[in-house]
Amino acid sequence: EMLEAAGFKNVNIYDAPNNIGLGIHEMGTARMGKDPKTSVLNKWNQVHEAPNVFVTDGAAMTSSACQNPSLTYMALTARAADYAVNELKKQNL
Repeated sequence: EMLEAAGFKNVNIYDAPNNIGLGIHEMGTARMGKDPKTSVLNKWNQVHEAPNVFVTDGAAMTSSACQNPSLTYMALTARAADYAVNELKKQNL
């Protein structure tokens, strides 16, 4: 109200300032960790019980923030792919 009274224009692009679901980044359904009893993935995003399966989306994250996680997913994917290629070359996968 103060800004509008000072002559500024509200340029919200949404009808409601807090639309439900605009800031959701669902994560954590296949958490990463050392112990297969408490986590699904190892540090390379590799499924503990299925070594030829890699999960590099938000499921691997143990917590969430309000920032867009896309760059983190891309980094995790590049890292996991590099690891998988090296393991394939060694015939470990």
